[in-house]
Amino acid sequence: MLNIERVRQEKNVTLVDMADFLGVKYQTIRDKIDGKSDFKFGEALAIQTRFFPEYDMVFLFSEGSISG
Repeated sequence: MLNIERVRQEKNVTLVDMADFLGVKYQTIRDKIDGKSDFKFGEALAIQTRFFPEYDMVFLFSEGSISG
């Protein structure tokens, strides 16, 4: 699981929030978080800046432990 999914849940940011912000469908965001497709760099940067500015982008879009 990407770290962004854990952080998103902790901060109560919905997939709909992210989809609306990017102007895409909910399923598009779900597929990207699930690894079925990749985030474009601009999308990743926009999400990190808008919703998770306190987290490093590399951390957010990597798999691993949120505590690690």
